[in-house]
Amino acid sequence: MKRIAAFVLAGGAGFATDAAVLYLLTGPAGVNPLLARLVSFAAAVCMTWAINRRVTFGPSERSLAREGARYGIVAVAVGLFNYLAYAGLLLAFPGLHPVGALAIASLAAMILSFLGYSRFVFGTGAG
Repeated sequence: MKRIAAFVLAGGAGFATDAAVLYLLTGPAGVNPLLARLVSFAAAVCMTWAINRRVTFGPSERSLAREGARYGIVAVAVGLFNYLAYAGLLLAFPGLHPVGALAIASLAAMILSFLGYSRFVFGTGAG
């Protein structure tokens, strides 16, 4: 349970980073929400990797570069799912705020990312 709690904490920090960057880009900067999400997602991935590596799973036995590449692969795969859900929500519900769509899409992707990171990146299993 500690690992899951730490993962949720890392995800919360990633979500906060994602939401803050998305908010700043779509509000004050006036960037299109679909384009802004690509930038906010990249910032969130960097944040979650740092926390998951140090707190949730610990460093893997791989080199930092290999671990980072594997983390990136999982992040992009889950991120594509997350982004499609995000875009689908914005298109289906035009009045939905981008951060609301982000929250819904991120919750849907949480299980996929935990399984991918725990098994493929850090090799720790789900426990």
